[in-house]
Amino acid sequence: MSFFYWLSQQFFREFARGMFDFRVVGAEKLRFEGPAIIASNHVSFLDPPFVASTFDEEIFSFARKTLFDHPVAGFILRRWNVLAVDREKNDTTALKSTIRLLRGGKKVLMFPEGTRSHDGALQSAEAGVGLFIAKGNAPVLPVRLYGAYEAYPRGARFLHPAKITLVVGDLWQPDLKSYEESGRELYQALADEVMRRITELRP
Repeated sequence: MSFFYWLSQQFFREFARGMFDFRVVGAEKLRFEGPAIIASNHVSFLDPPFVASTFDEEIFSFARKTLFDHPVAGFILRRWNVLAVDREKNDTTALKSTIRLLRGGKKVLMFPEGTRSHDGALQSAEAGVGLFIAKGNAPVLPVRLYGAYEAYPRGARFLHPAKITLVVGDLWQPDLKSYEESGRELYQALADEVMRRITELRP
């Protein structure tokens, strides 16, 4: 773990606790060896750093390529293990990078909904996360954030008082042989199952 990542991790832990009384339900489920896809709902810019800060190891994640255009933002994102993804194109680089990370025993944070919710409600899952699950052959850890939308919703300019809770689900190892679907239909089925598991998480 780089010093910059460690320092950022400590900052977000203290920031989350101090500003939003951040709590984790099922924290013991975060401690396990080996690779995994961490699948979370997405309602706020606070989601990636808050989820990542709950792990004692480095977590990798993705952000749209345009966020890296700003030199300072790009510098910080790269050192926070954020990988650029081009949403306008079929970005095979992101897929190859994810498979390489998972095969190397790393954990990768993903948001099945693809983008932040406009109203805080859960959205339908996009097939993309199913593709990563099928190709990466790694278990999936579903997690769900509560309160992050109230703290910093999409379009907000300032933070708002709120209590944020992360609920951690059970590690799920998909049995691809049990699915009758193939191709994109398989990817969507896997994505829908992940979203179902996220939906069921309650504080």
